[in-house]
Amino acid sequence: MRLTRGHFRAIIDCTERAISTSSDTLLKTPNLEKTFFKSQNSEDNLVKRLCRENKHEEAIINLCERYRLTEAIQVLDHMQRPSPLVYSNLLKLCLQQKAVAATKRVHTHIKRSGFFPGVSSLNRIIDCYCKCGSLVDARIVFDEMQEKDVCSWNTMVSGYAKAGRLKDARNLFDEMPERDNFSWTAIISGYVRHDRPNDALQLCRTMLQDYNVKLNKFTVCSALAASSATQSLIIGKEIHGHIMRTGIDSDAAVWSALSDMYGNCGSLDEARQIFDKTSDKDVVTWTSMIDRYFKHGKREQGFLLFSNLLKSGNKPNEFTFAGILNACAHHNTESLGKQIHGYMTRIGFNQSSFAASALVHMYCKCGNMEVADKVFKWIPKPDLASWTSLINGYAQNGKPEEALKLFDSLHDTGTKPDHITFVGVLSACTHSGLVDKGVEYFNSIKQKHGLDYTIDHYACVVDLLSRSGRFIEAEEIIKKMPMKPDKFLWGSVLAGCRIHGNLDLAKQAAKVLFKIEPENAATYVTLSNIYAAAGKWGEVAEIRKMMDVNRVVKKPGRSWTEIKRKVYTFLMGDTSNPRLKEIHELLGELQKKMREEGYVPKIDHVLHDVEEEQKEENLSYHSEKLAIAFAILVTPPGTMIKVFKNLRTCVDCHTAIKYISKIESRKIVVRDSSRFHCFEGGSCSCKDYW
Repeated sequence: MRLTRGHFRAIIDCTERAISTSSDTLLKTPNLEKTFFKSQNSEDNLVKRLCRENKHEEAIINLCERYRLTEAIQVLDHMQRPSPLVYSNLLKLCLQQKAVAATKRVHTHIKRSGFFPGVSSLNRIIDCYCKCGSLVDARIVFDEMQEKDVCSWNTMVSGYAKAGRLKDARNLFDEMPERDNFSWTAIISGYVRHDRPNDALQLCRTMLQDYNVKLNKFTVCSALAASSATQSLIIGKEIHGHIMRTGIDSDAAVWSALSDMYGNCGSLDEARQIFDKTSDKDVVTWTSMIDRYFKHGKREQGFLLFSNLLKSGNKPNEFTFAGILNACAHHNTESLGKQIHGYMTRIGFNQSSFAASALVHMYCKCGNMEVADKVFKWIPKPDLASWTSLINGYAQNGKPEEALKLFDSLHDTGTKPDHITFVGVLSACTHSGLVDKGVEYFNSIKQKHGLDYTIDHYACVVDLLSRSGRFIEAEEIIKKMPMKPDKFLWGSVLAGCRIHGNLDLAKQAAKVLFKIEPENAATYVTLSNIYAAAGKWGEVAEIRKMMDVNRVVKKPGRSWTEIKRKVYTFLMGDTSNPRLKEIHELLGELQKKMREEGYVPKIDHVLHDVEEEQKEENLSYHSEKLAIAFAILVTPPGTMIKVFKNLRTCVDCHTAIKYISKIESRKIVVRDSSRFHCFEGGSCSCKDYW
């Protein structure tokens, strides 16, 4: 058919009508119509009107302002070539919401529309992909860029570094035509974040040698973190010198990083100097310095600084409380822990915080299970750490039945135990002789609870079996272990051999321990005792000779007790206590009364057991006996006595303290290196099984 002029006119008219109604047709597109739901929201009505009026860019910007990313992109799909402002708003929202699928749709639309984005727009796309976790897409955009600036390189390097792809990050970093502070900070902090501090430190040295690099506080903090992680005091001091020379704007973060570096490198005095120079100290700065003291065993300075914090006007937070309470637990300073508890109660604190868990832990470690239980019940929803602390506390305080009962209660709450919880459960079985029950719990770790065995689990079950003399089973478990037995496991075997006189296995265990830690006197002493009990005096002399040749020195026995918030320490042979004469006289009187009650000194272990005290031949004056006698002298009758000792209490002292508790009508709690012993009325909570 031949087209006339009239036909062309009709076609033009139809086209014009289609164009004039395009906005109405657009809004009727099913996907777009569904976007705005069936709400009466005035904002949604506004967007509908804008679309009808062909003002799609305004509609997208409105949706972006209301974080309606999905709807905004659906409107975008109906546009041919929006302005750069639209893309900018959409990419900004994609970044905020870390929406990788949305980023891809916007990027695809940009390429399809024929729009040629500039370097800054492409950098934003790379940044979106990196932060949304799509490094492959980010690298494609980066490689396709005809022109790159330093921001392009930095964004890609930072993306790789944060994701742990350090090899890719370093390769790109080395290719950079120019670098700025951000470049160095990105790669150094990436190494630090992913446990590659030595690589970070190497870069720090290179950076400091580059005189064109002007460090800022972010680069400095990353470099100091690397020095701190590697405990490289020399490079840390170089960075400190650079800070002082260049006059970098040093805020609290820089001073804190400096203090951390000196603290981790063991220079506490310099760390304290930095701390004192910091003018705008916040609670985090205070808490970090307090924790450094405790970490390095400087408990007096730590407690004193905490006291200064309370006077400074800064309020401690839950991290501060947890740190100080854990220090009280470690150093058995219950009186201070009680003061902290009182302060926390007065100012009010979150009952569900881990500071509350630290309270439970502190009281358990100090042997006050009654208060530990009260605090535990006071917590609305105890976390697993609180449950585990209380279970371990009961196990260590001679209350295995309560520990196992509590473990059953944990099951009832639906909370899943972890490997540390089972260490407490197995310990409860070990210290109460529940061997079969302990083996049952051990098997349930993997079979019932789906947890992997740790070396601690193996050490506990081997200790359990060895103490009961079931050495064949213990050896079978050792053979099947997927990891190499450590010193704690072999130490448990050796301790069991001492109880049951298993000389052959004792030799095997000691041989391994001599290789693992030849400087540990406990191995020599225990083996010597086993030989002595078997009457093998030649072997005893040989062990003593080995100790002399290897210059092994036994740790001296030390006991301490706290009376009216003051700690009194006792060592055998120490004459510094002004009431020593009275202490000796009281011990002499107690010795007579004990013999009348049937006490017989355990001299079979005295002559050869150098593990527990120096000069063991003088049984009457072991450090724990001195501490107990002193406490009897200075406290009213009937007062409970609590003594702590750095070594395991010897058999004779354990027997003697049972008699003393009966004669003096006192409850005597002794915390040795193994556990708590609660003596009362002539018996001990461990039931002589420790």
